[in-house]
Amino acid sequence: MSRGWDDLRADLLARIRAREWPPGALIPAEEQLALAYGVARATVNRAVQALAEAGVVERRKRAGTRVATLPVRKARLDIPVIRREVEGRGQTYAHRLLTQRREVLPAGPAARLGLAPGVPALRLETLHLAEGRPYAYELRWLNPAQLPPDLPDFAVLSANEWLVATVPFVSGDLVFGAEPASRAEAAALDTDPGAPLLVIERTTRGLSGPITFVRLCHPPGHRVTMHL
Repeated sequence: MSRGWDDLRADLLARIRAREWPPGALIPAEEQLALAYGVARATVNRAVQALAEAGVVERRKRAGTRVATLPVRKARLDIPVIRREVEGRGQTYAHRLLTQRREVLPAGPAARLGLAPGVPALRLETLHLAEGRPYAYELRWLNPAQLPPDLPDFAVLSANEWLVATVPFVSGDLVFGAEPASRAEAAALDTDPGAPLLVIERTTRGLSGPITFVRLCHPPGHRVTMHL
């Protein structure tokens, strides 16, 4: 029976844990492993890459792959669906689509997405509610080049939930900060201008380009729980 990359990853990990290759040791080259296991080199590459992503090994060009001296435990973060987040707190969720229009991409979001300013983009403003009270104000820019042709009614299904379920991403970045509320943010969140907000900015990218940049503002007192 042929071995998949995940089976190979598990076997290599077992050998590392058994100290067949101790910390700092150079593991055999991909060609050697492919021959030893009777699999394609691409299978070996995928298995070793998974170990590198988990912090078990370190890959360097022209230097080979070594077992990490100080393995780093890496956390995997999923993009939360805000509806589920609110309902998980035992509260009733709703959302309001405040604006939806096509605009040219401003310099700030363009830089975060790695796109040129002035390219067309879809701009959405959404207010997420918990028990009828503001939970998060969302300003989102979507790259139309990475979206399917038929978009849902975002007044019915939030862009957050639709993207998580429909548009796969392969990478991104996440920034947390505390910032004073602008007038628009304060009005949406029913708080005072200048009030301290928890701000989460997230960029996601697909296989062929950036998908979305979103800025989420939570009212004063909001807390975030993350599970590792």
